[in-house]
Amino acid sequence: MNINVGVVDKVVRIVLGVGLLSLILVLEGNVRWLGLIGIVPLATGLIGYCPLYSVLGLSTCSMKPSAS
Repeated sequence: MNINVGVVDKVVRIVLGVGLLSLILVLEGNVRWLGLIGIVPLATGLIGYCPLYSVLGLSTCSMKPSAS
């Protein structure tokens, strides 16, 4: 598993994830559970790996993966 999420992308994902998770506290009724979607960008931002980027062959990371 290579890192494929760059620094700016990480910050955007973490902020977006926390924002979406905050919907659980702000909204009322069943619609608030949509905030759980925020787990995905938060996790990918913290880990630095996005499976969808791997499938599409994308990377926002400026580092080149090391050959292991």
